[in-house]
Amino acid sequence: MSRSLIAFALLALTAAPASAAEGAAKPGLLDPHLGLMTWTLLIFVVLMVLLAKFAFGPITEAVRSREQALTDAMAAAERDRNEAAKLLAEQKSAIEAARSEAQRFIAEGRATAESMRGEMLEQTRTQQADLLDRARKEIESEKAKAIDELRREAVDLALAGAGKLIGQKLDAAADRAIVEQYLSSLGGK
Repeated sequence: MSRSLIAFALLALTAAPASAAEGAAKPGLLDPHLGLMTWTLLIFVVLMVLLAKFAFGPITEAVRSREQALTDAMAAAERDRNEAAKLLAEQKSAIEAARSEAQRFIAEGRATAESMRGEMLEQTRTQQADLLDRARKEIESEKAKAIDELRREAVDLALAGAGKLIGQKLDAAADRAIVEQYLSSLGGK
């Protein structure tokens, strides 16, 4: 309330010289006038107080909130960039790990295929050697059978020839033993 009275008193004091000057000569543009200066200062102070009370606070707060929002946005962008770089590094390492694992699998597959090939070749060689051994044994066995058969036939032929020469039938078992003994002594030489 006292501020209102002081403002009203100042208004009345400054208005009196302005009304007295109306009847006098026209003032120059650069002449100082106390009333005009007072009113200008009073309006400036009142406007400044009103702006400080009602406008500067919200404007300052808006500027602060805008500045904070920009700071937060820049910090979030920095965090996102760091996170993206981290994810990119993780992805690159995962890709490299997958690539090295694939190379390892390929190398293991080649090694396994090579070892299987070697085993199969060795198995084939073993089977081939076994077949050759069996074939040789069979040939030897057949050869021995054929020789025995030829000996028996030779003995039978010799006995038959000797029997014809002598003209009589010899004892087959005893003669056979003698001839086989003779033929074996010839085969050993």
